[in-house]
Amino acid sequence: MRIDILTIFPELFESPFGHSMLKRAQNKGFIEIFIHNIRDYSTDKHKSVDDYAFGGGAGMVMMIQPIEDLILKLKLERDYDEIIYMTPDAKVFNQKEANRLSLSENIIILCGHYKGVDQRIRDHYITKEISIGDYVLTGGELAAAIVVDSIVRLIPGVLSDETSALTDSFQDNLLSPPVYTRPADHNGWKIPEVLLSGNDKLIDEWREKQSMELTMRVRPDLLDD
Repeated sequence: MRIDILTIFPELFESPFGHSMLKRAQNKGFIEIFIHNIRDYSTDKHKSVDDYAFGGGAGMVMMIQPIEDLILKLKLERDYDEIIYMTPDAKVFNQKEANRLSLSENIIILCGHYKGVDQRIRDHYITKEISIGDYVLTGGELAAAIVVDSIVRLIPGVLSDETSALTDSFQDNLLSPPVYTRPADHNGWKIPEVLLSGNDKLIDEWREKQSMELTMRVRPDLLDD
């Protein structure tokens, strides 16, 4: 998979993409991530990428020209499954969408800033808009990093145990059950006996029951889906 990220703050991706799973996924060739500085495509002598909003009001708006030129350049080089815009006024990202995007070959992610991008970019170039929650960040970079992380871990071979992702929370609209490791008894706090039974059928039944009870208590809305 190839992911092209369009941003005015490329340095914000150095840490999340330079460590742990995402770094290993790149080193092993499972994923290619290219960070593009939108300012490099500005024709303004000051490399400006924003301007005042028509109609007045607070805040600046990201301009069409540099974003359009960058998107068109990338589209001439390859086909893209999705051109994604990170914005709070969109459908909230979930595991089902992460699963779908993990099957993509090439995607572009545009990171918004200020009051957002000129609506004409959204109308004519964006194929999918994603929010990571009902709140506003200073920019789309951190949100984009979250989306990339959630997608990349689903690519076969990225996780050392490929079955791990299949038992994550939200994969079947249930939250994951509690997990324990050694010691089995810590300060008198003992793990459930069933986990020591060696009976796979009983353990699976216990985990399913725990998942259902936790989901009903914490996220009953998931069961509505």
